[in-house]
Amino acid sequence: MHFSTLVICAAILCGIASAHPTEAVPRTLATRDCSAEAAALNMARREKRGLPPRSIYPTMPNEICVLAPEIAKENYVLSGSVVRNDVTDGEAGVPLTMDIGVLDISTCQPLPNAMVEIWSTNAQGEYSPTALRGAYPSAANGIAEIQTIFPGFNSDGANHMNIAVHSGNSMNSSTSHNGRVFFTDGWTNIISMSSPPYQNNPNIRTLDLDDPVYVEANSNGYTAVVDIEEIEDDWPEGIVGYITVGINPSLIVD
Repeated sequence: MHFSTLVICAAILCGIASAHPTEAVPRTLATRDCSAEAAALNMARREKRGLPPRSIYPTMPNEICVLAPEIAKENYVLSGSVVRNDVTDGEAGVPLTMDIGVLDISTCQPLPNAMVEIWSTNAQGEYSPTALRGAYPSAANGIAEIQTIFPGFNSDGANHMNIAVHSGNSMNSSTSHNGRVFFTDGWTNIISMSSPPYQNNPNIRTLDLDDPVYVEANSNGYTAVVDIEEIEDDWPEGIVGYITVGINPSLIVD
């Protein structure tokens, strides 16, 4: 498994060599600090919803960022990733609105018209060939909102959601990032034990720190953990998950 690193963080945001599907083409970005822009994007999203931070962070810290290890697409079905902002397809589970911010690390600005794909498991930790898969472009503010459900854990590492970001607003545009975003053990525990659709999950559970992909994506002060807020203090009614992904639009990955 190959990992490369893109980060949005409170310290310095660094460019890396890019990987082409058939050959490696070194491409280096100038060192750039996007922390102020990332913080502004994060806070604007909170204010839009009118939801105070009430989850694993007492406030939305400026250093919230995503470490983006590039990994091969797994459990991926292209035909299932149709363009739509609701991918639930009637699957039972805790409603989850994914609020995905896309930041262009070459400009430190929100990136509009970037197609964001997500795919994840159902409440029992199984992948469907069509459900819980979809793609939607980021709006003018760089944010893509997709309605799904909180994923049930499977045996393929810590509880996560797969994500791919394209440089353009078409599924045919180049992919600039493939990776995973993760959920805290605490949220997975609460939902798995308390919500009927998730009970009796037959898969072997992997805790976050036992997954090397999670560890890689959450080392050196970086985080690829979805920050979750309850809706109206009642999580069975639904939750919002925030994550910011930094991409280099000129990067091409498999």
